[in-house]
Parts: sequence; structure tokens; C-alpha cells
Amino acid sequence: MKLLVTGGAGYVGSVCAARLIESGHEVVVVDDLSTGHADAVPDGARFVQADIADAAGSLLADGFDGVLHFAAKSLVGESMQDPAKYWNGNVLTSLRLLDAMRDNGTPRLVFSSTAATYGEPEQVPILESAPTRPTNTYGATKLAIDHAITSYAKAHGLAAVSLRYFNVAGAYGRFGERHTTETHLIPIVLQVALGARPAISIYGDDYPTADGTCVRDYIHVADLAEAHLLALAHTVEGEHQIYNLGTGTGFSNREVVQTCREVTGHPIPAEFAARRPGDPAVLVASADAAAKHLGWEPERADLRTIIGDAWEFTRARA
Repeated sequence: MKLLVTGGAGYVGSVCAARLIESGHEVVVVDDLSTGHADAVPDGARFVQADIADAAGSLLADGFDGVLHFAAKSLVGESMQDPAKYWNGNVLTSLRLLDAMRDNGTPRLVFSSTAATYGEPEQVPILESAPTRPTNTYGATKLAIDHAITSYAKAHGLAAVSLRYFNVAGAYGRFGERHTTETHLIPIVLQVALGARPAISIYGDDYPTADGTCVRDYIHVADLAEAHLLALAHTVEGEHQIYNLGTGTGFSNREVVQTCREVTGHPIPAEFAARRPGDPAVLVASADAAAKHLGWEPERADLRTIIGDAWEFTRARA
């Protein structure tokens, strides 16, 4: 298939674009490089540096079989401080993309959504039927896009799948996580191991969990990419399917830091700080629906494997 990958110079987008090319698809990456990196665009992809909101119409006029939409603003804290950046950058941009797909007859879409659409869960593991009550602007914009996709699927026959990620980590060869503003635990801990930070701050040690720290579901980015390939193959005209992507297993912040110590051989000093407002104690996905309907099963769910691949990428970049 001929596929347009928006945000394909970013972390998840670059890995998915690489896997699409390896699977024999023709890939065009569009990215404005506001947070992505030109050298992360995989070999074999045609790269267009542009804002997707401006370029979608002219690009899709070339004729595409589908779009994988990763381009988004994704910093939770920033989304609360500058909501306009997120409503414009995420929602309006996605609406323009949907309009361009409709106008050019692009039949299928796989959308990069997020577990942040659920907010504070009533129960774990989290099912797709759980109430969606996002607690931040970022999650609210992703949920708004999901609603828009549902409308376009019903009205225009779009075949769409939204994939709600939990905590993505790891690396795939030369493609890995390197955000200018890093907010994710594993890469921050690995920066301590490299000597780029003096210590890691763990926010809260009094949660109702086994060791008092938050528990999160970590998914390897390569497993995530496989889910996108499967989703692409399982789109249905006029339907918008939504699936959670996680391993169904949670690891605490203490466990993550300790595993990073074991993988890197570095002591990694840790300091405890006050809880951050809005941090749920446990976020773990039920991925049963993705297994049943897409045939997806994570193959790299072991925390040491996830951290080991991230560490190899981090050291290579350093």
C-alpha cells in the first residue's frame, strides 16, 4: 500500500514507518520537525518537511491507500499551560487531515491515541469500555479527535482504528526516544546512568501499591509498531475501532529504577519528591480486545528487554 505517515520523524512514528517499509509498503513521511528529527526518517521513505494542516490536501491528491497519523503535541504539563497550542495543533490539524482524506478518497486511517483519554480509572486493567474523563488538555484533545473520527467514519465510510497507548519505551535499532523536553521515566533514568543528570526524582512513595510508588504498563515500541501494521490490515469501511495497547502487567517506579541499575551497571541515585497532582496510582491496560480482533500479542513485554534496548540506543547516541 501507499501510505502517508504524519509525524514520521518522531519516536513512535519513525519506528512504525521503518516497519512499514520493511513490510513492503511505500511510505511518505510528513513532519514539520518541531519535535522530530530529520535523521529519524527511515531509509526508503520519501520525506516532506511541512505542517500537515497545510500540506494534507496537496499530498493526498497524489493518491494514497491510507494514513497513519502520529503528528501531535504531547506534553501534558504544557497542554495545561498553553491549551490553545494543543487544541489548534492537535484537533484543528486532525480535522484538516480528515477533510483532506474525505476530499481525496483516502480510505483508511490508523490514529495514534492515548490512555490519557481515560483519566483516573475506576478499575484496572482498563477496558475500552471504561469512562473517558481526561484530566488534562492533551488527553482531552486526543479524545476529541477520536470523536471526530467516529463521525467521519459514519458519514463518509472512513475505515479507521484508534490505538490508545499506555507507556511506550524501548528502541528499534537506530530509532529511539530522544525528546528535547523529556518527561518519560525510562529515558530520564538512563540520562542519570549516562551522567547527564545527577539523580532521578520519584514523585510519591505513599501510593496504595506494593512498594508505595506508581505502577505503569510499559509497552515496547517495536510491539507497538506491529499493532499498527495489524490495525492497518483490519480496518473496516464505515467503522471506527478503538483498542488499548499495553501488556496487562504493571511495573512500579521503584522496579523501573532498579531494573535500570541492573541493566546499566550504574548506581542511579534516586530521590523521593511529593506526588504530582493527577498521577493515578495504577495505570494498566487490558489488551484483550487487540488480541482478539487484531491478533496482536506483545513479544517484548519483559522490562529488562525494554530497558536494555533503550539503553543500547541511548549509549549509541551518546
